[in-house]
This record gives sequence, C-alpha cells and structure tokens, in this order.
Amino acid sequence: MSNIPKVISSELNGINLPQLQETVSLIQAQPALAKFEFRFTNRWLDGPRTRSTIRSFFGAGRTHQHATSFDLSTDEPPVLLGSDGNANPGEYLMHALAACVTSAIVYHAAARGIAIEKIESTIEGDVDLRGFLGLDASVRNGFEQIRMKLRIKADVPEAELQELCDLGPRFSPVFDSVTKGLPVHVSAERMA
Repeated sequence: MSNIPKVISSELNGINLPQLQETVSLIQAQPALAKFEFRFTNRWLDGPRTRSTIRSFFGAGRTHQHATSFDLSTDEPPVLLGSDGNANPGEYLMHALAACVTSAIVYHAAARGIAIEKIESTIEGDVDLRGFLGLDASVRNGFEQIRMKLRIKADVPEAELQELCDLGPRFSPVFDSVTKGLPVHVSAERMA
C-alpha cells in the first residue's frame, strides 16, 4: 500500500484513510508491528457439529481482546449426516476466501483513491468425498477447485476493472494460504 497519497483527509470505501496511512507508516518504521497471530478454541459438540470461540488475537506488538467473543458453529447437511444447523467447514473456508479477497480489493482501492460502490461475489467449490471417506487414495481430501466470480461497481474505466479485481487475489492472505499452501502442525495431548 505504498501508493497511498501522503495527504489524506477523508474516508473512502468505509476505510479511514488517515488511519490507514498512519498504520502503513508505523509498520514501515517498525516492521515487527506487522506480525499478527489469530487464534481461537474449538470444541466438538456431537456428530459433525463443532463450535469455535474467538476472544483475542496478537498484533501490533500486543494481545488485543475483541469487544465481544465470537462463536462460529459448524454442521453438515442431512445428506452428510448432520442436522443442517450451520454452514459446514468447507463453506466457512469459501466464505473466508470471498471475504478476504473482497476486503483486499476494498483496502487497496481506497489506498489508490478508487471509490467502490458495490462488490458481490459468487463462489463454488468442488469436493469428491471418496478422498475424505478413504475410498480412493488418488482423490484428494480437499477441494479440487474453487471458482469465484466478482461483480464490481466502481469508479474505474471498464478497461481497468480486471486490474481492480486482481488486487484481491494479489493481496489477500486467505487467497495466498489456500492457493500456495502452508505448514499446518497438528498435535494431541490427553484430556483429564
């Protein structure tokens, strides 16, 4: 976001531009402030149902408490032996991807002085359950493909619309994590 104009005195796309400039300047001066750790606890409830509770995160050199805790619950539809009480984990993954790509566009458009009136997206993901069920080792356990289509109403010429859209995948941490992979370490300990 080094393209942010030095003199900013307003809000654009719901982003406080002076605060954005201040954040960028602070991180440029003190790179350690850019390190964040997001965390939560998750508890199995029953069948395919779980609940995650988010209370705090670490960032900008300290731990921050959310104003309220957030609960995210998962379930599966009846065809996958659930009660259809909540989105399933794959749907949450796709939601996180769409939300992060969208917000990356919004932040970077604001930094470039581009007004966005509306962004909508559709997202679809293909999974072959033979991998998850252990029926075919040649079938991956996860998504085989995810497709995301954005509809954007913004203050840019038609020729620049795709360039604006490309800001999302280019800067989204969730897009990067999903498309490039990352180490995930899983360990266990006995409960008392």
